[in-house]
Amino acid sequence: MTKHPFHAPVPRMTPERLARRAFLRRSGLVVGGLAAAPWLLAACGGDDDDTGGATGGGGGGGTVRISNWPFYIDADDAGDPSKGQTIPGFEALSGYDVVYDELVNDNDEWFAKFSPDLAAGNPIGLDIAVLTTWMVERLIGLGYLEELDMANLPNVANLDPVHAAVAWDPGRRFSLPWASGLGGIAYNPTRTGRAITSVSDLFDPEFAGHVTVLTEMRDTLGLTMLSMGIDVTACTPADAQAAAAKLKAATEAGQFRRATGNDYVADLLTGDTWLAVAWSGDIISAQLEDPDLIWIAPDEGTMLFTDTMIIPRGAANKAGAEAWMNHVYDPAISAQIFAYTQYQSPVVGTKEKITELDPALAENPLIFPPADVQARTFTFKTLSDEEQIEFTTLFQDSIQA
Repeated sequence: MTKHPFHAPVPRMTPERLARRAFLRRSGLVVGGLAAAPWLLAACGGDDDDTGGATGGGGGGGTVRISNWPFYIDADDAGDPSKGQTIPGFEALSGYDVVYDELVNDNDEWFAKFSPDLAAGNPIGLDIAVLTTWMVERLIGLGYLEELDMANLPNVANLDPVHAAVAWDPGRRFSLPWASGLGGIAYNPTRTGRAITSVSDLFDPEFAGHVTVLTEMRDTLGLTMLSMGIDVTACTPADAQAAAAKLKAATEAGQFRRATGNDYVADLLTGDTWLAVAWSGDIISAQLEDPDLIWIAPDEGTMLFTDTMIIPRGAANKAGAEAWMNHVYDPAISAQIFAYTQYQSPVVGTKEKITELDPALAENPLIFPPADVQARTFTFKTLSDEEQIEFTTLFQDSIQA
């Protein structure tokens, strides 16, 4: 039987691919837009004021504070996003300074940290945060976000129609997608001693104590459900109970080293973890340090997620935040980001610009999944408030979070 392309491991980065990626970072090459490295352009100024400013052409001012997940934007050879292409380019063109951190590790962790201040109406020191759609839906419902001024966002015209109409944010008044990706399994074959193909491998006693699962319920519980033949797009509380029971039994048996946020990559690199529930683009980035790492979409299927930009209520520089959003929705800028991160862009025209940069990347199924891959990719059901509480309680108990 011919296997689906994603039943086999996504090819790890070859030395040539690693060299190509390093070259792109060193050279400052961009796709369209700026013809030279952005940091070679004359600086456009800026000040220490956190108030608004113009959206381009050097007329801005102040600081834009952005918090994102790790491995989600281009960086220099040392992994510093502030010295990649996108951030210096935005600063040069807009006049804003950017303070960018990679401290989003887990949606619930983020909410626990910032929700008390958001509920009290206090600013949280961020102009943009990037969170997964289900958490953004929750923040919208609580009234914790600023409404976007579309007059500052002409490049929203480039938003892929598949992301345009969402019931939880009609008209995209409060949110814009940053990136989509796939939740599957990462592993090191030098540790496991064999190929990994199935979710069931996560539960194999052969790997006890060397497996990590994500604290993101929709990825770990979702993959577990898929392994049990459960439809994650229409799952019930009974389904959640069954999947949580499987996870809990494994947890109590010592199968899992720990449950993690985005910090699972460090465990893979040290060798403490041999296989992990993992996000696709993270492993492409981690291969720069350990080319032996492999990411697969397991036989049972893979989970689709979308992470989304929002402006927290009380943000000091809303105009600057909107200038950033508009900047990254330029297909040329989107291409330089996603050629590096190898996640899926929500910006129409990105594929054409990536093709100009590196035609091979246009065939990468992680960035541009073909139709048959999409048919085997699942989005977790939208949960009611009551279901969210029940599913989360069951899941957290199952991983002893």
